[in-house]
Amino acid sequence: MAKVYVFDHPLIQHKLTYIRDKNTGTKEFRELVDEVATLMAFEITRDMSLEDIEIETPVCPAKSKVLSGKKIGIVPILRAGIGMVDGILKLIPAAKVGHVGLYRDPETLMPVEYYIKLPSDVEEREFIVVDPMLATGGSANVAIDSLKKRGAKHIKFMCLIAAPEGVDAVKAAHPDVDIYIAALDEKLNDHGYIVPGLGDAGDRLFGTK
Repeated sequence: MAKVYVFDHPLIQHKLTYIRDKNTGTKEFRELVDEVATLMAFEITRDMSLEDIEIETPVCPAKSKVLSGKKIGIVPILRAGIGMVDGILKLIPAAKVGHVGLYRDPETLMPVEYYIKLPSDVEEREFIVVDPMLATGGSANVAIDSLKKRGAKHIKFMCLIAAPEGVDAVKAAHPDVDIYIAALDEKLNDHGYIVPGLGDAGDRLFGTK
């Protein structure tokens, strides 16, 4: 069963307050999302495997540890997920970046994939799917489905703010995908917005309405 991790680190919670604040401008909002993504990347990589190698320090030979195991792929859900990518790359610069584009069908209101581009070695990578918001879970589930259809076997999902409804939906559809959240909010309102949330992440990142 999927595990859900809610980060309570003081720096994450402090920055999240200003991300939520409606008076925070586009430039500061973008910088804060980038910073929180970096802090979350530090936590989400805690279980990465290590191996010993021999090195020479200025003093003597020594055994030291380096990363081993699976390579990392970051997959933002367009468009808002783009705002989290650079923050993760600061810690994992060798990661490759894919993209999943989704639009909402006007009749069914369900997300539909219109674009996907992934690294060629999909089966060898551990993917982190990123989106600032996990509301109904529809977009996250379609994005994860898209990766699995193309051979991805190791996937994590990371977001800033989630509603309980979205968490439950992803857990039900993808019990093998762990979920990493900066804050678990109260609920969804009648319009599908997370309460208290932060509004529309894409509009606030890119200055659109």
